[in-house]
Amino acid sequence: MYVLKFGGSSVANAENIRKVAAIVQSSDAKQVVVVVSALGGMTNELLTLGTKAAEGDENYKGHLDDLRERHLNVVKSLLPITGQSSSLSLVMQLFNELEDIAESIFRLREFSPATKDRILAFGETLSSKIIAAYFASLNLSHRWLDAKNVILTNSKFSNAKVHLEPTMEIISKTIQNFNEKIILVPGFIASNKKGQTTTLGRGGSDYTAALFAAALNATRLEIWTDVSGMMTADPRWVSGARIIQHITFKEAMELSHFGAKVIYPPTIIPAMNAGIPILIKNTFDPEAPGTLIDNEPTTHELEQEIVTGISSMTEIALLSIEGSGMVGVPGTSKTLFETLAAAQINVILITQSSSEHSICVAVDAADIELAKEALDSSFNNEITTGKIEPIKIERGLSIVALVGDKMKSHPGISGKMFSVLGRNGINVRAIAQGSSEKNISAVIAFEDVKKAINVLHEAFFEKVYKQLNLFIVGVGNVGSRLLAQLKQQKSYLQHNLNIQLRIAGLANSRKMVFSDNGGVSLDHWEQALQEGQQFELSAFINTVIEKNVRNAVVVDVTANAAIAGTYKKFLEKSVAVVACNKIACSSSYEDYQQLKSLSKAFNAPFFFETNVGAGLPVIGTLNDLLRSGDEVVKIQAVLSGTLNFVFNNYDTTKTFEQVVAMAQQEGYTEPDPRLDLGGTDVMRKILILARESGHALNMEDIQNTPFLPASCFEGSVEDFYGQLKVHEDHFKKLYEAAANEGCKLKYVASFEQGKASVGLQAVSAQSDFFHLYGKDNIVLFYTKRYPDQPLVIKGAGAGADVTASGVFADLIKTVY
Repeated sequence: MYVLKFGGSSVANAENIRKVAAIVQSSDAKQVVVVVSALGGMTNELLTLGTKAAEGDENYKGHLDDLRERHLNVVKSLLPITGQSSSLSLVMQLFNELEDIAESIFRLREFSPATKDRILAFGETLSSKIIAAYFASLNLSHRWLDAKNVILTNSKFSNAKVHLEPTMEIISKTIQNFNEKIILVPGFIASNKKGQTTTLGRGGSDYTAALFAAALNATRLEIWTDVSGMMTADPRWVSGARIIQHITFKEAMELSHFGAKVIYPPTIIPAMNAGIPILIKNTFDPEAPGTLIDNEPTTHELEQEIVTGISSMTEIALLSIEGSGMVGVPGTSKTLFETLAAAQINVILITQSSSEHSICVAVDAADIELAKEALDSSFNNEITTGKIEPIKIERGLSIVALVGDKMKSHPGISGKMFSVLGRNGINVRAIAQGSSEKNISAVIAFEDVKKAINVLHEAFFEKVYKQLNLFIVGVGNVGSRLLAQLKQQKSYLQHNLNIQLRIAGLANSRKMVFSDNGGVSLDHWEQALQEGQQFELSAFINTVIEKNVRNAVVVDVTANAAIAGTYKKFLEKSVAVVACNKIACSSSYEDYQQLKSLSKAFNAPFFFETNVGAGLPVIGTLNDLLRSGDEVVKIQAVLSGTLNFVFNNYDTTKTFEQVVAMAQQEGYTEPDPRLDLGGTDVMRKILILARESGHALNMEDIQNTPFLPASCFEGSVEDFYGQLKVHEDHFKKLYEAAANEGCKLKYVASFEQGKASVGLQAVSAQSDFFHLYGKDNIVLFYTKRYPDQPLVIKGAGAGADVTASGVFADLIKTVY
């Protein structure tokens, strides 16, 4: 025997009812009890109907017509035409009865609790009768059973208490005489000993199902709803919330008490007492495993997960009693709780200081004025004599609670919880922990509850990787090395930094390719790009923006001015930009400032460390100095790995043209070597450093003393190499003049007192630049804190691998 309960969303319309029938038909139980709620939202609609009538609002009639029409449409959509007549007549008959009751309410202007229950009961009666008719149309063996005939309650209308022993006996005796496979029961409704209709209050249909399960000693109680089970947190607030596949009754009670909406605590009690497992299932995803609730110890996917779930309760108010007259005086707590109980006010949370100087209780915000009035009366004498201070109330509060059986005897859970809340600026107003240690609750401001649940879920549950979606432009020397490094480190990033890399798009000057699923394969990206569509810049921009993926980063590994011109569009759409390309940050100062402002305004990271010194931490170090309050006085640097390589290798045994060609073959130069040898690249770099230091410079403000003859800048790159051969004597003279003085040639950039310059210099052995070998760069920062001995950054300043590693480091920074 299984008991299956279907909530309002599960039977909201004809389509959903068909899903319900399919689930019932697929059940492997020999006999099932099916408990159904009213059509989704119908209980509230019926309450509105009665309220309007009681207020003398004649619009109740139109409201009644709408409800009637809704039910008639469900019948027409659900049943074949030949089988609709009797069901339509039944619906009309029930609505005629409902109309008579509503008219009486309208005339009397009275909506008593008993009448309210009678009206609300129509919801479940109508839905269950319609579903019974549909089962009949499918030739399913079934019987409709009126819950009012088997569930007996007291006369506390709207929240009636069930007389358990006679109810269990009647259900058992009634069902044992039924041979049909399906017994269909309307939930929520019952009757008192006078035969008057009563309702079971919040979660009433679940409670009906639990009563049947306990009375029949069912194998399992299944609660079918519109979610796939209880979750680690409210999915409306926490995107990473996941299903709890297994939970104990007591854990479920705790989570439900503090706001988990899947089940209501009293629902669990009959099944829990009978030891009947409860399975929460999703009507709209019946294959999902759901949540199993039983008495077995909870298991988790990860053994280190001590917390089972995080729950919350909003619209809470705190009520505080304090005063020196409470200390050592017995009976204060007794009076407090007796007073609240007499006023029928439920206490949600209690905390008392060890000094007995104060007691704090949390109640529903709607009850706070009544609670204060009752306590003011009870403690009037103590307040008047000053033994107890006037009762204090605080509104606008919520409760967040950690729940889990495994929390018991595991030290550090509370500390971690409050540490996480504190680091995020969330003030805890009150704290409570049950003696069972299954629950730690904190009262916080309502406006902090979403933030609190998210940070707690992140701290206790999230093993989910943060996906980084990369759109890489440029797959030449540096770009291809970057892709190789991403492939090499993909597993490391996932397991050590919880970063999941995904190449969402890839482009070069000819082709572009995008991937919506797992990303472009790092093993076969060359083939994927070759088979991609023709590259068109506007199409690339639009595609990146339209995809609107999370944690998107455009990575520019080109020297293309048009690509640099797209950064504004990406930043305005909160897409991060990582640039190896120096053009954007060395364009006009206004454009540079705009990019920085857009990055801040749209919370979109903009990193360009490799603009200066390839993989060396030059810009990052400069920013750290400034953020810590230091001030730049002077910068001196050799910023071209290309020029340093050239002059370190040119000793006239090879021609200058041969050495430059070797530098280009090694990947140390820009595609057009004149950008390096003409000083443009170094000008851009010192300009960027000057700007990052806080100075408003432009390229034309930089003094450039060229060493190349003017004819080298004419024509193509091939013509350039030809001119290097022609002017070999010029380069020999430069070298010999320096060598005769015991000096070396270095291309030096300087910035001091707001002025910048670049040019070839002969440096002596005493210079920091003299012992600079290969393709290395060096930057000397003279600051207020480093006035005499500069802060020195030195290392490889060119090369595909080191430049790619600098881009890689910037990518990781976008995550944090």
